[in-house]
Amino acid sequence: MEETKIKLTQYSHGAGCGCKISPAVLDTILHTEIKHFDSRLLVGNSERDDAAVVDMEDGTALISTTDFFMPIVDDAFDFGRVAATNAISDIYAMGGKPLVAIAILGWPIDKLSPEVAKEVLEGARTICNHAGISIAGGHSIDSPEPIFGLAVNGTVKVDNLKRNSTATVGSRLYLTKPIGIGVLSTAQKKGVLNPDDAEKMLKNMTTLNRLGEQFAQMKGVTAMTDVTGFGLLGHLAEMSEGCGLSAEIVFDKIPIISSVKNYIEMGCIPGGTNRNWKSYGHKVSDLNDFQKNVLADPQTSGGLMVAVDENAVTEFEKWTENEGIKLTSFGFFKERSNKIIEVK
Repeated sequence: MEETKIKLTQYSHGAGCGCKISPAVLDTILHTEIKHFDSRLLVGNSERDDAAVVDMEDGTALISTTDFFMPIVDDAFDFGRVAATNAISDIYAMGGKPLVAIAILGWPIDKLSPEVAKEVLEGARTICNHAGISIAGGHSIDSPEPIFGLAVNGTVKVDNLKRNSTATVGSRLYLTKPIGIGVLSTAQKKGVLNPDDAEKMLKNMTTLNRLGEQFAQMKGVTAMTDVTGFGLLGHLAEMSEGCGLSAEIVFDKIPIISSVKNYIEMGCIPGGTNRNWKSYGHKVSDLNDFQKNVLADPQTSGGLMVAVDENAVTEFEKWTENEGIKLTSFGFFKERSNKIIEVK
């Protein structure tokens, strides 16, 4: 059918998490003096964490989150898969187990047929099935651009809850997926992304961060978040500021998709990269242009950034290796210095 040849990215001005409002603008929007009135709220808006968390007062907590965006890939089914993986990630980033999802759909019904929207939803259902949950309902509107995502609820034992603001001095940093998705997605929009890299990008964005649920059971994991639209530096800055520490990272040890350098040299730099850097560049030590374009690159459905107590590093690395994942520390937290993040 003709619908299968439609390229969804041509109908949107942004791509995936790259269309997120910049951290600086978001600070203005979210600034409020209103205090939480519910004493059961363990994590709320003021914490700038990945999801809201409510104490159910029986030893468990409810995790609630939502995430949606415009197409980052052309295929409707794959768009649904990516959006669902990305939304569920917030539950895993808090150490939780996904419970149920509700769909969020904005669709330009005068431009794209309902059959294409159906493919998006089918892709999302596939990922939800892998996560062991159902899409139990949803809400849709007629919108100028295609938008899709999920509201997801999950559960976690209160004692196992992981936040982005609880890292300790000496905690080592790890990343479970390589960065560079924003660069590759821009290359795809420009029509220069090679098939192998397109496959890598899709696999990266549709791999569930279910490791987070297992990391939650490790006392040595002191903090955790997922890396999405603000780039590695943006989310690391949130972690650092939340725990009142600075982070020192080694650029050459950060997992980066190998072909990213070539695409950056071709000018495949997302608009979100510059917006990100303008928001938090003053918090970071001096970087060259390549480092900026990599570390501020907006990720879609990125990996987990995990802080591990220095005394638990050997156990953590051994466990991940037994799971078939080779993780190498790329930095650590230290006492607050002039810059929130120092890049070596």
